[in-house]
Amino acid sequence: MATANPKVTLYTYFRSSCSARLRIALALKSIPYTPVHINLLKGEQSGPDNTAVNPSATVPTLIIKFPADAGTESKTVKITQSLAALEYLEETFPDKGTHLLPPSSDPEARAIIRTLSSIISCDVQPVTNLRILKRVAPFGVDRAAWSKDLIEDGFAAYEAIAERSAGVFSVGDAISIADVCLIPAVWGAERVGVDLTKYPTIRRIAEALEKAAAVRDGHWTTQGDTPDEFRT
Repeated sequence: MATANPKVTLYTYFRSSCSARLRIALALKSIPYTPVHINLLKGEQSGPDNTAVNPSATVPTLIIKFPADAGTESKTVKITQSLAALEYLEETFPDKGTHLLPPSSDPEARAIIRTLSSIISCDVQPVTNLRILKRVAPFGVDRAAWSKDLIEDGFAAYEAIAERSAGVFSVGDAISIADVCLIPAVWGAERVGVDLTKYPTIRRIAEALEKAAAVRDGHWTTQGDTPDEFRT
């Protein structure tokens, strides 16, 4: 799909793993963007400025404004779920930067990538995010222990699949959507004390990913809204 210098805006929070997926993907695609920082701890996700663009009251939101070009009208695309946004970036900008999916001639690899991505984005992240942690806190649940147990369950499933599919990265030797989902989950796992040595494939993939400039660009310690005490 031809594109003409679109203006890209990302509603993001420095410690949001879903936001990190898109920060990394945009860097991999060499697509510049303007961040709009939404402070989840202050509840800004539920404020009118965010809900006007994202009815789910979450981050990220990806907004791409395409100018009129060669007889086509200008248009604005808004995507409020990270996996849908990742697929959209690959389909809309297939020739920019890194390919996030293998070609359609390899449907098996594409299915494995989507399976691994879903383990993180459907099985792990939703039940360990801030919204759920706040809901379980009144029941006396230890938030770190809750997150650790659920992450370990998800990582065990990811490991079992990736140990067969991995090369340098989760599926072969190219960074994919699966890796873009995995590495922010690894950062979250480290914060709650998950022992990555139990998942040697994940650990090896994460170490390879940490060397990529795009991953460093998307890291939670390097964002415009990262508090000074967390910067590296």
